[in-house]
Amino acid sequence: MHGLLSCPAWARATIQLLAVVGASSACSASLSPPSGTTDTTDAGDPEPVLTDAGWAALQALSPMPLPGAPPDVTNAYADSGAAAAFGQKLFFDPSFSGPLLDADNNGGPGTLGTSGQTGRVACAGCHLPTSGFSDTRSFQMQISLGAGWGRRRAPSLLDVGQAKLVMWDGKHDALYNQPFGPLETVVEMNSSRLFMAEQIYSNSEYRADYEAVFGSIPDLADTTQFPALSATLTGCQPMNPSSPPPTCDGTFHGYPGDGAEYDSMTPENQTAVTRVVVNAGKAIGAFERLLTCGSTPFDAWMHGGAPVSPAAQRGAALFVGAAGCSSCHSGPFMSDQQFHNVGLQPGLVQQNFIDSNDQGGATGIAAAIASPLNSLSAFSDGNDGRLPSAVTPAMNGAFRTPILRCVALRPTFMHTGQFGTLANVVAFFNAGGSMSGYPGTKEIHPLGLSSLDQSDLVAFLQTLTGPGAEPQYLQAP
Repeated sequence: MHGLLSCPAWARATIQLLAVVGASSACSASLSPPSGTTDTTDAGDPEPVLTDAGWAALQALSPMPLPGAPPDVTNAYADSGAAAAFGQKLFFDPSFSGPLLDADNNGGPGTLGTSGQTGRVACAGCHLPTSGFSDTRSFQMQISLGAGWGRRRAPSLLDVGQAKLVMWDGKHDALYNQPFGPLETVVEMNSSRLFMAEQIYSNSEYRADYEAVFGSIPDLADTTQFPALSATLTGCQPMNPSSPPPTCDGTFHGYPGDGAEYDSMTPENQTAVTRVVVNAGKAIGAFERLLTCGSTPFDAWMHGGAPVSPAAQRGAALFVGAAGCSSCHSGPFMSDQQFHNVGLQPGLVQQNFIDSNDQGGATGIAAAIASPLNSLSAFSDGNDGRLPSAVTPAMNGAFRTPILRCVALRPTFMHTGQFGTLANVVAFFNAGGSMSGYPGTKEIHPLGLSSLDQSDLVAFLQTLTGPGAEPQYLQAP
């Protein structure tokens, strides 16, 4: 099958017809146009050429069927239907969030409400189900506006179950501990584990769902052991609420170090509260493992279905060949799940922010190693060695290789969100990254691709769009 790509269109059609009637042919054989036939290939649209090795490399990107999310030893409930159903409810519920802060929260269509309102930010608020679980809501669709402005683009959640280290910088080493990030970040949900645990307990439906999966929940209504925390007080009270920095610079309530409600509890009760939210994270993780891009036109072509366009075929050959994309974008989901420094000088986003000196994995992996919630902790149900033992120099300025399935659904690109099109991304890599303005040492170099090569790569990337998550996962159950 792969040899067909090195033949002109008329020859491919002839070979396919011969196959139907039982004849045999080899594309590598010398073929001449039939009498009266002229090869009219346009120089601007040349015939694709792919070697045996190139075809084999492409087929390695498209096993049939596509593998599901691998086992997650950190989460004993990762494949529990009841846990996933509970997690789906939590994913769509904004009631766990504290006050909106930034003055840009003016109630307009790109916001989740107005400053001072509580209960407005859900996971689904920045991972929109109808947009491939990316953020197409926030103004300019580069970075997200929750309680305040984040500094990195919200990644798509399609096929996130394939990852072990998550986030752009690997700050979380399991899906179960990732929700603590947005929950307790001032510019995201601006809330706390104590408030979320108490909300789960006070909701009779959630309490029943929780206990059906995880067993009994502590009596979080007992204020002598668990101080009651309101939606208006949970989270951070920054020095400048109308323009909060991404890290809390004021007082905060409901999580470790607050010197208030959380810290006043006994260590046993602190662990109990954290355990409730860890379990909620395991439920959310079970739901997120169900979110997939699905089979694509590229996969259909690989397995004998309709061929993709000649431009996309040429782009496929470049992807596994001269462009070297598959050296990092490898495997069925086109990500090695490693961290690479591509030499990106951060640009201005949202007309106001430059994510300068973002050290990526150097700080993210360090945070994961130090986290009391990581896969080595008592909150994990197992350890598969996913967490690096130390930060290496190569992690400075390095970010996780994104999955490329359904990449064309994303509104903007790179961890900064500074590129608006796939053509911009390809041009950046073709140039070998930025000359300066980034931490660490970049790994890429100029590719020397022509304008046609670059547009062909974009055409190939556009064939990686599948149907997305199943309809029942696109809204609260």
